[in-house]
Amino acid sequence: MMKYVHQTSEVSVVRCALFAMARGLFSWVWLRKPIYIQARFSYLHMKYLFFSWLAVFVGSWVVYVEYSSYSELCRGHECKNSICDKYRKGVIDGSACRSLCEKDTLYLGKCLSAKPNNQVYSGGWGDLEGVIKCQMEEIPHYNLGAEMEHRKEASSFNKPTKGTSVEKFKEMVLSHLKTKVGEQANLPDLVSLVFSVADYNKDGLISLPEARSTWALLQLNEFLLAIVLQDREHTPRLLGFCGDLYVMEKVPYAPLYGISLPWVVELWIPAGVRRSMDQWFTPSWPRKAKISIGLLELVEDVFHGTFGSFLMCDVSADGFGYNDRHDLKVMDTRHIVPEATFQKAMRERRCDTEEDCLYGADCRTSCDLTKHQCTPEVTQPNLAKACGALKDYLLNGVPADIQEELEKQLYACIALKGSAEQMEMEHSLILNNLKSLLWKKISHTKDS
Repeated sequence: MMKYVHQTSEVSVVRCALFAMARGLFSWVWLRKPIYIQARFSYLHMKYLFFSWLAVFVGSWVVYVEYSSYSELCRGHECKNSICDKYRKGVIDGSACRSLCEKDTLYLGKCLSAKPNNQVYSGGWGDLEGVIKCQMEEIPHYNLGAEMEHRKEASSFNKPTKGTSVEKFKEMVLSHLKTKVGEQANLPDLVSLVFSVADYNKDGLISLPEARSTWALLQLNEFLLAIVLQDREHTPRLLGFCGDLYVMEKVPYAPLYGISLPWVVELWIPAGVRRSMDQWFTPSWPRKAKISIGLLELVEDVFHGTFGSFLMCDVSADGFGYNDRHDLKVMDTRHIVPEATFQKAMRERRCDTEEDCLYGADCRTSCDLTKHQCTPEVTQPNLAKACGALKDYLLNGVPADIQEELEKQLYACIALKGSAEQMEMEHSLILNNLKSLLWKKISHTKDS
């Protein structure tokens, strides 16, 4: 009995000690709690202030950069004032001059410029929607690298000089086109096309202001190609011009596929996810097939056409669009360059590595390290570059019965090396096979 009482007393003492310790610990925590809450509040407060400051800083920087970029890239009022000043002085003339400078029926809308010396705007001309492009003389704060377009000569409007006869001007145009597209082209017919565009009022005469506008525009690859391919459906129609400002037909759907996102969002999207997202925003497969046939036909048009051979030096989705009938349209032809001009420029280019022999995104030649000069022949023909751009576009959603054959044809096409002249038969065979395969699959559908 005494032993049990003794044990009970010991247990009581232990419990009292534990209770006292717990009470002391609780009191310490209770005393420390306001300090802990205050410290946490200070931490959250500082964190909030830091991120608020960071958001304001980044937002201000983005606004500044966007404003600076816009002020440099979008100078349409300067372009219009310069063109109209020369028109009123009688230096230049063209089919769009009165509408732009007197009637105000041709107006510049949303700025689409990607480079400060090449002003691009959506716009309206009466009932027509178009894209207005204008060349600027100065290039502020940008190093654009080697260009194949003589912009300073184009924008000065000092050729032909006063007193130049029509026959002399024809000789000037003929010599210029021979340099640009080579002697293999049907140059007399091409000169006739140029003069038909220059004589916008169809009075059978070419005035000095008309001739100066035409000469300035002939320096630009896009204008030249618009004339060369004016009877084909793959280039937007030339609606009019004034000096080196010109108006092209608007392409309703662009780019070829994909979705445009703010650059801030682009930074956080992985490349693989971005490619998958682009494929979501495409037409149905039969319509994609028709658009792709259009790109293959464009390759035919620019390869050894009536008016010379051209190289496609930037074959990306951003450079193409399509209309309501799903006919392919070229959005930007500045990088579809005459082969003769390209070869001349490459012969004059010094190189130390293969990367020095690249023009645009897709026109590459090899570097002759013994001479440190670029060779003139491209390493990949237009068709291979077009197939590379179409591979993911066409294989996504392809009908199962042609998937294997289409893959085979596309990979054979992408594997083409060397210039098209060196492999003309193989080039033509693959091109025809691809077109036949796609056309056979969609010819019985409403999309054809």
